[in-house]
Amino acid sequence: MTLTFKALERAPVDSRHDLDAVLEAVRFNADGLIPAIAQQHDSGEVLMMAWMNREALEETLRTGRVCYWSRSRGTLWRKGESSGQQQHLKSAALDCDGDTLLLQVEQMGPACHTGRRSCFYVLLEQDGARIGSAPLIDPDTLYGKA
Repeated sequence: MTLTFKALERAPVDSRHDLDAVLEAVRFNADGLIPAIAQQHDSGEVLMMAWMNREALEETLRTGRVCYWSRSRGTLWRKGESSGQQQHLKSAALDCDGDTLLLQVEQMGPACHTGRRSCFYVLLEQDGARIGSAPLIDPDTLYGKA
């Protein structure tokens, strides 16, 4: 844990801290990424987990439109740029170690590339795995046929 996050442990409620200094202390992994969990701000529904680098995080904070880092494409990925199913930031929080983000978002339509509201639809149970939700939109409609 960095000294910055150690100091924040004892900071009073509503105290203000320099954003650049906090971002400098964020514990990005060896690839320069941090996991970001997106949660629907009003229902608490966990929608997805993706990765952000510092540039994606700064863009998200600056614009209010959630931007991730696409590991497969090696580029910034603005949620909804292909599907139209954007995420708008309501709030962002770092965990106590500065190595995970929680994004409270307003999700427009499905969050998952499968057309489901949430990426977390494969339910693991004692006797097997069960699909817990159906797609809201056919993925071919979202992304066009391959």
